[in-house]
Amino acid sequence: MKNVVFSFILGLLAVSLIRCTEYPIDEDGLLITGRSDCYISSFELLGADHQIVRVGAAAIDTVELTVDVMVLYGTDLRNLYPQFSLAQDAKLDPKVDGVVDFSDLENPKQYTVVSGNRKVRKFYTVNVSVQQKQ
Repeated sequence: MKNVVFSFILGLLAVSLIRCTEYPIDEDGLLITGRSDCYISSFELLGADHQIVRVGAAAIDTVELTVDVMVLYGTDLRNLYPQFSLAQDAKLDPKVDGVVDFSDLENPKQYTVVSGNRKVRKFYTVNVSVQQKQ
C-alpha cells in the first residue's frame, strides 16, 4: 500500500514539474504565452459607489499611448476605480487593486501594458479631465 501511495505522489510531482516547463508562469502567477499584442482596448472609471463617472467614451490612442477621459463635474477624483481591458494575455503594471487618486491633474497616472510573452512593454498615460459645471 505504501508503494502505491508513494508512486502516486511521485507521479503527481512529475506531472506538476512537466506542466511548469510547458506552461511557464510569471511572478504574478499568470501564464506567459507567445502573444506579443500590447495595448489597452477599453477603459472605464467608477466612483466610490461603483457607478460610472465617465462622460462620453474614453479616447484611447494606441500610437501616442494615451487614454483621455472626462468625468462628471463634482466627481471625487481621489477615490476612483479604473478598469482596463487589455490585449489578450497582456497584464498591467502597476496592478489596480482598489481606489486610485487621480486628483493631481497636472501629473497624470502612468501604467505599463506588458504583452503575453512579457517581451513588449508600452507606457500609457491616463489623462483625466473634469466636465465643466453646467
